[in-house]
Amino acid sequence: MADNILDREDIKESHMVPIKDGKFLFDCHPAVPCFTQCCSDLNLALTPYDVLRLKNRLEISSGEFLDHHTTDEVKHNCGLPVVMFRMNNDSRRNCPFLDPNGCSVYEDRPGSCRLYPVARAAKYIGGKVKERHFLVKEPHCLGFQQDREWTGQEWMKDQGLDIYNEMNTLWMNINQGMGERRDPPPITGDKVKMYFMSCYNLDMFRKFVFESTLLKSFQIDRKTIARIHADEMELLKFAFRWIAFAIFGKQTMKVKPALRKAKRRSY
Repeated sequence: MADNILDREDIKESHMVPIKDGKFLFDCHPAVPCFTQCCSDLNLALTPYDVLRLKNRLEISSGEFLDHHTTDEVKHNCGLPVVMFRMNNDSRRNCPFLDPNGCSVYEDRPGSCRLYPVARAAKYIGGKVKERHFLVKEPHCLGFQQDREWTGQEWMKDQGLDIYNEMNTLWMNINQGMGERRDPPPITGDKVKMYFMSCYNLDMFRKFVFESTLLKSFQIDRKTIARIHADEMELLKFAFRWIAFAIFGKQTMKVKPALRKAKRRSY
């Protein structure tokens, strides 16, 4: 699978440089002259976990967040939708969460905002995640002139990226089979809708799980049901498991034996 860089989509390859000797100098704060300049005119893709954190921060439903703050585009040749963050419709295309003091949703900002100016390239090799880190040195950024030193891992920890990387890696994993195929069949129709709902509209996915026959049809233990009912992060992990089964044909779910027998008798 090709490397997946969870970062701003408009970054040019010429701005990507290796982290020399594993360390770099960088800091970002209001005293840096370019403070918040990187919060404008972005083509920013949101991950499912980004949407979960932001909709909870704003105390609105997934559907409301998607309607007011995103657009969706088909970004892959297999037809999978990607949610794009909607910038303000003004001359600078500012982030709608930018205020005079900086980011108003800072504690729940998207993973790519946390990661910047580091880019993470990750792929599965032998069932394990392998990572590489790069610096994104854009001309306008004066943060590199500051004297605070970091390693890539120190930056990840400081920016609270562990949980983002964990959830984004799970999401990447369910899609990797499509990326490895030269000409993957397109995902269309109801499968596109299912993928979009399961990844991004977690409130609607919750209704699908608990108000349909899904839990009665598959072998799902009581502890799992209790976890996904009480914890949205566990529900999102379950959504990834469901997508892997329902859309990509992976054996992540098991139909209850009684239903399998009934299906065989109907043939």
